[in-house]
Amino acid sequence: MKYLFQKSNISGQLLLAAFAFLLFTFSFQSCGNLEKEIDLDLPVYTPQYVVECYLEPGQPFTLLLTRSSSFFDPFPTDPLEYVEDLLVDSAEVIITHDGVEYPLANAASINPATFKVFNYSNPALVPTDFDNDFSLKITMPDGKTITATTRLLPVVPIDSVVVEFDDEQDTLARCLTYLTDDPTTVNFYRRMIHHNSLIDSVPDQDFATNDDFVDDKILVFGTGYDFKEGDTIYNAIYHIDRPYYDFFNSLQFAIDANGNPFGQPSSIISNLEGDANALGIFTGLNYDRVMTIVKK
Repeated sequence: MKYLFQKSNISGQLLLAAFAFLLFTFSFQSCGNLEKEIDLDLPVYTPQYVVECYLEPGQPFTLLLTRSSSFFDPFPTDPLEYVEDLLVDSAEVIITHDGVEYPLANAASINPATFKVFNYSNPALVPTDFDNDFSLKITMPDGKTITATTRLLPVVPIDSVVVEFDDEQDTLARCLTYLTDDPTTVNFYRRMIHHNSLIDSVPDQDFATNDDFVDDKILVFGTGYDFKEGDTIYNAIYHIDRPYYDFFNSLQFAIDANGNPFGQPSSIISNLEGDANALGIFTGLNYDRVMTIVKK
């Protein structure tokens, strides 16, 4: 049995690196007047279309189509105007499944349950079908296209959630989430765990993993001793495909690189095709979620 733990707080190595960076900066400044201005000839940034479309069985078809902006663009002073500039309108968006076309109308809205924003939608519900592909085609006003194909994956159910209190302190508990992995296929998972609230809280854990390390079919996701009696824990296991696994991890790498002065830029891996300059993801999301109240 293999355990997969991931702490959500900042690691000791990152704190040490930040401390070392500050020491280096102060030491450098104390070495006299060594400052020198340099001019960097940065290439002109070309904005890209950004697509995010997640198909959830039994939920309406929704899609977010935006354009990227340069890292060095001035910080927006009007958030509403900034959002309006990012949203891309007047595109023709069609999702096709099993011979049926679902055109998505262009209208910005927000899901009141999840607070997710999208600007293209169709009220028809996504069919629960694991055998047939879903195809996406976006035609931009200039005639260029963005295409992608995906398929829904069946839920991998959570077998059980176990809460264990620390033997020494007996005041804090950890959470172990068990599921059975199919050894005959290569599987990818996204693990999310929320503490006390699903909507307005940052996940305690949110990462994607494969099943390469599983050798006895039982996969266990664990936490640290972070919970006290009476807390509510929301465990979610998403069964995801390889393109979304690559996209998700590359996105996390890019976010980490932006906040690391020593990091190298990271490219985002996309499953979009076509002649329009675009990146993003078109994928199915199917998950099992279990709520647990911490009790002794």
